[in-house]
Amino acid sequence: MQARVPDSEKITINLGFVDLGQIELLVREGFYSNRSDFIRTAIRNQIERHAETVRQIVVRKSVDLGLRHISRQDLLAAQAAGEMLDIRVLGLVVIAADVSAELARETISALSVLGTLQATDALKSALADRIS
Repeated sequence: MQARVPDSEKITINLGFVDLGQIELLVREGFYSNRSDFIRTAIRNQIERHAETVRQIVVRKSVDLGLRHISRQDLLAAQAAGEMLDIRVLGLVVIAADVSAELARETISALSVLGTLQATDALKSALADRIS
C-alpha cells in the first residue's frame, strides 16, 4: 500500500498589522471566504503573472514540473545501468521509504527541489551534501 501524498503544504508568513487588517476587511465584506483564500488567490495571481518566465526557466534548467516519485526500482535500474541521477524538480519529490541510504548515495549525484522533498530522515541525511 502506497502512502498518501498530501496535495499541499502549510507555510507560515509574517504580515504587518495594516496588511492583515486589510485582508480581514476584504474577508468580512465577502470578497474572500477566509484569510487563506485571499493569500492563495494572491499567490496564484503572482504565479500567473510570471508564468512565461517560469516556463522559460523550467525549460532552460531541465526541471521536472509537478510530482516526481523515486522508487527503489528506479534507483536499482540506474545502478544496474551504471548511471548517476541528477534530479531537478519544481514541485514535490517523494523518495520511497524502502530506498536505503546506501542505494540513494550510490545512484543520486544531485537533488534540487524547488518545493518539497518527502523522504525519511536517514535519506535526507545521506543526501545532505547533494541537496541544493
